[in-house]
Amino acid sequence: MLIFLFFLMNFHMPLAENKMEIEIIPFELIETSVLDYLKMNLAEVFNARVSVGEAQLVPEYAYNKKRGQYFSSVILQNLLKIKDDRQKKILAIIDRDLYVPQLNFVFGEADPSHGVCIISLTRLHQSYYGLSEDRDLFLKRSLKEAVHEIGHLVHLGHCPLPSCVMHFSNSLLDTDRKDYHFCSDCRKRIS
Repeated sequence: MLIFLFFLMNFHMPLAENKMEIEIIPFELIETSVLDYLKMNLAEVFNARVSVGEAQLVPEYAYNKKRGQYFSSVILQNLLKIKDDRQKKILAIIDRDLYVPQLNFVFGEADPSHGVCIISLTRLHQSYYGLSEDRDLFLKRSLKEAVHEIGHLVHLGHCPLPSCVMHFSNSLLDTDRKDYHFCSDCRKRIS
């Protein structure tokens, strides 16, 4: 009996050790309530240990004066300098407008080969569009974009199902239409 209990204890311990780790890295001041909301929900969605790292300064090195936006790929490259664990997933959060050269803007970007991603909160605010703020809607949008980018870090591509969190958001309407969970096909791919 004692040997069996020892076996069970040793069998279950690696499962806890193998739990995905996600570190949220805020750029400048991101509200604690937003970080707490994401931390709690990302832990549930990914069954992961989620922590919030040290806030970083505004990445002026990535600012494009001509566009008035920040080049997200450059920020991702710089995140590698502070990533201390290859297995850990990094989610950077910034409230500045992001872009990649081939698009007008991006809600976020991921680098699956290095386990880093970033989301922008800027276009998730109703006030960006001249509308009254809706806190609940803003938090849901933030979570959907965070789950989407971390989904890329676990090697999921874009999903054709509009309600799946991995569906590509061409506009905020696409983000609002989808859920923050994975569809059954995407869930099978990460299981």
